[in-house]
Amino acid sequence: MTTLVEQDPEMIRLVREELGADVTVVDSLDKLQEHLDQHIHEFAVVLGTSVETGAACVFAEASRIQRPALGVIMLRAVVDTDLLATALRSGMRDVLAADDLVGLGSAVGRARTLAHAMSGTADRAAEAKDGALFTVFSTKGGVGKSMVATNVAASLADQGHRVCIVDLDVQCGDVAIMLQLTPMHTLADLTQLSGRIDPSGIESLLSQHSERLSVLAAPVQLETHVQPDQVSSVLATLKTMFDAVVVDTSGAFDDHALAALDHSDMLIVVGTLDIPSLKSLKLAAGTLDLLNFPRERWRLVLNRADSKVGLSAKEFEETLGVNATISLPSSRDVLAAVNRGEAIVRSNSGHQISKTLAGFAGQLYADAAPAPAQDATSGSRRGSRRKLRMKKVS
Repeated sequence: MTTLVEQDPEMIRLVREELGADVTVVDSLDKLQEHLDQHIHEFAVVLGTSVETGAACVFAEASRIQRPALGVIMLRAVVDTDLLATALRSGMRDVLAADDLVGLGSAVGRARTLAHAMSGTADRAAEAKDGALFTVFSTKGGVGKSMVATNVAASLADQGHRVCIVDLDVQCGDVAIMLQLTPMHTLADLTQLSGRIDPSGIESLLSQHSERLSVLAAPVQLETHVQPDQVSSVLATLKTMFDAVVVDTSGAFDDHALAALDHSDMLIVVGTLDIPSLKSLKLAAGTLDLLNFPRERWRLVLNRADSKVGLSAKEFEETLGVNATISLPSSRDVLAAVNRGEAIVRSNSGHQISKTLAGFAGQLYADAAPAPAQDATSGSRRGSRRKLRMKKVS
């Protein structure tokens, strides 16, 4: 994406008309630095006329060493030979007259092309230290799956990790609502990337919830079609961009869920103490076994587990064949936080459920490092998933 440093509202309006409304605007170089620290894949910075020339050149010179793929473009009221020479010596990519908006569009396009060319080497270097991906899954609605996903993501962010939560329930996703977000872009906008799934393109679709927590929201229109192959590419790329990726799925083994499983390091299975939930998870467990997703990589979360409904947690675990990692009691405070669009781990960090979820998230991240023996089976796991996809299991 592109960031503009400018204070003049009219100049901001003109630049956005030329480059698009999704240009990020900051009013100082200090705020620009903060923004770049959080968005490491930004490919162009436009320094407007409100930025003093000397400060702009100092920034460009530092960026040439620290962020060689970042294209720094400066706009001036008047461009003369001396200014041009000074700016280019500092590492400025382009210097343009403030009214040359067509030239600005071309300069940003060149910066994008160069950044993409340079990112290939960086992406390959990052493959060895990809982030962890956690898929949250349940085949029954109403068990608190999205609540668990959003709170695990928020906990990981609060523990210092850069986190992205992806809402793969493309028909009825609730993550944006549960985090009180109104996203400008969603998974539906993947088509605008023209088939090129790269960090800068994906970052343009993310909504920033807080300092270390980003969201890739589900489409807001019903019957929106999202290509599973695109989803797979997005998840693989997000793992290179973030320390942790949390995926909230729909309640079915659809192509999007299977794509998430292909990239998952851990699977968080959510259930409640009732027979319909147990039955659906028992069936899901059989399917997951067919997919060769090892049970040592499952984590069972029992939600509302203190209800006296004639089914104990022990009976649930024995029938499913999986021990619960954590059990969460019923609490009106959780529902109140959901209705406010807040993660309870942030709105009430001292709550017992918050402490349990935060501890669970921390242990989950620690357990996510792949075991050496797993690499040898990853091909067979993905092969089994492809076979299941061919059978159109739902």
